[in-house]
Amino acid sequence: MWLFVAFLLVPLIEIGLFIQIGGWIGLWPTLAVVVLTAILGTYLVRSQGIIALNNLRGSFSRLEDPSEPLAHGAMILLAGALLLTPGFFTDAVGFALLAPPIRSALIAYMRKHVKVQRFEMGPTPDPFSQDPRTRRPRDVVIEGDYEEVSSAKKPTHQGSGWTKH
Repeated sequence: MWLFVAFLLVPLIEIGLFIQIGGWIGLWPTLAVVVLTAILGTYLVRSQGIIALNNLRGSFSRLEDPSEPLAHGAMILLAGALLLTPGFFTDAVGFALLAPPIRSALIAYMRKHVKVQRFEMGPTPDPFSQDPRTRRPRDVVIEGDYEEVSSAKKPTHQGSGWTKH
């Protein structure tokens, strides 16, 4: 139901804002603002995305919980999609998602409402362990028949002259 309301309200808000802002500043300036916000948003999303990716790599290398860098990356991706969507409301939400304090506040809000059941990180399981939950198969044997194929290339057709056979 909430998704239906969002898909209904967002275009209505955008149409209303286009009419109001277009009436105040005119058609061409309105279109120029939309194009400029898309260009600026693309640049900002790229730079913020690189930072988020480096933070994610750092959390993996330090064996820390990667959920926060992943959440920042997802919000930056969403911001990029919103900034490329023509409209003033989506641009405002997209630029807001590019602000790290707003992303951190949203992550803190989501932490209160999301329950993590299990999270594990660390070295790979011991393949020689007797515990069936942590043991991995040592060897996988796939049986089959084979037939040797000669490596001499024998063309079945006359060449076109463009390639050597």
